[in-house]
Amino acid sequence: MPSKVIIIDYGSQVTQLIARRVREAGVYSEIHACDVPAEKVKAMRPQAVILSGGPASVGGKDAPALDKGLLELGVPVLGICYGMQLLADALGGQLARSETREYGPAELTLTGDCQLWDGVPEATRVWMSHGDKVMAPPAGFETVARTPTLDVAAMACPERRIFAVQFHPEVHHTEEGETMLRNFLFKICGLAPDWTMSSFVERVVREAREKVGDRHVICALSGGIDSTVVAVLLHRAIGKNLHCIFVDNGLLRQGEVEEVRRLLIDNLDLNLNIVDASERFLSRLQGVEDPEKKRKIIGHTFIEIFDEESKKIEQVDFLAQGTLYPDVIESVSSKGPSAVIKSHHNVGGLPENMKLSLIEPLRELFKDEVRKVAVELGLPESMVWRQPFPGPGLSIRVLGEVTKERLAILRRADAIVQEEMRASGWYRKVWQGFAVLLPLKTVGVMGDGRTYEHVIALRVVDSVDAMTADWSRLPCDLVAKISGRIINEVAGVNRVVYDVSSKPPSTIEWE
Repeated sequence: MPSKVIIIDYGSQVTQLIARRVREAGVYSEIHACDVPAEKVKAMRPQAVILSGGPASVGGKDAPALDKGLLELGVPVLGICYGMQLLADALGGQLARSETREYGPAELTLTGDCQLWDGVPEATRVWMSHGDKVMAPPAGFETVARTPTLDVAAMACPERRIFAVQFHPEVHHTEEGETMLRNFLFKICGLAPDWTMSSFVERVVREAREKVGDRHVICALSGGIDSTVVAVLLHRAIGKNLHCIFVDNGLLRQGEVEEVRRLLIDNLDLNLNIVDASERFLSRLQGVEDPEKKRKIIGHTFIEIFDEESKKIEQVDFLAQGTLYPDVIESVSSKGPSAVIKSHHNVGGLPENMKLSLIEPLRELFKDEVRKVAVELGLPESMVWRQPFPGPGLSIRVLGEVTKERLAILRRADAIVQEEMRASGWYRKVWQGFAVLLPLKTVGVMGDGRTYEHVIALRVVDSVDAMTADWSRLPCDLVAKISGRIINEVAGVNRVVYDVSSKPPSTIEWE
């Protein structure tokens, strides 16, 4: 049976990081809300349980409680931060309430033998984020680490295989966090690192083939990595019984339709229908400046066209979507999800009379794992490392009214940004980089004449998951080259500015 770790989410903002770190070690992990009954967890047949951190105070009003049945499953348990406090409280230890939180780095000193510490130096830096603290561990537990402010920074009961730490080993600020987690997984739990993308691909293809049989599936393709990986996986499973629909809404980047055609039809031989609906989208966007109205018009029009096209295909029983694991976590977590996740652009609001069953091959994966699957499937590097592109397309990067003329200016400017980022090697170093057409004009001088033309903003950010972002410190020479090319090569632009704001308080996109 493959290794599996169940993570109980008590509301920490970094619970997803625990799952990521466990998977990076080659062990499959799932996050479940803290109200999941122990009997249900038992049915999942985990080899270990991890209790996450959380913002509540143990015993406080509406604070998540520990189902003691989790300690009777016969598997190792690791409590992190709030998880440690829950264990101490449930097993008879002493807690101290705190009026102030300890947040930030701390020096951890190891004070007792513990398998968690194998290969960890006696003194190491860890990351704290807690209010309450354990004053005395429960009977049978030994204090195995301390900090200058905590006498009990970690505790262990090897006989029951229960371990707990007051800090966060999952964050990169904890210097030996990866070693500690790997020690828990492999030395304490004895797990095998059998979570690989090759095994995932084999299983998903087999399960899809069994589920679909000789029936038909439709898939909305955006040209992005998520929907493309879904399509390629299902194509392996059911071949021409997969019907992909790519809608050209007139809001795509330069050459994008041909790029999709070349990759998915010519190279991968997918059954793909490219629908040119650009005139319908642009006509409905005429005169619209409000970004939310743009999004709604685009969303409703897409659904309308997708419904029309799907009805042309006989005997369709399934709809494939690129739902990822963070979307699943958001929908099932009832006690403070581990992170506020950006809404995804899967097909939503489809007419009820379509009556299609969902197939979501990627619902177990994080974004970085989708990229690994893409590599496993042999997709080209340009697709694997393609930067995120918003569902509403260039409509929200053309600030103000969307017209063919303004789209043409932005397309050319953005193409220059992409070309220079790739040529310089910076494309892979940043999360996202693109051009924005501003709704204003400025005075300039070109040749011997005065100009009054458009302004392009460059937006380039560093991020891990788009929840937070910082503006990228591109080399000045690269910014100068991009600016110079845009002003010289894009008719109608005489000024380029660089966005140096972070998220928060700003957002990555301008609309």
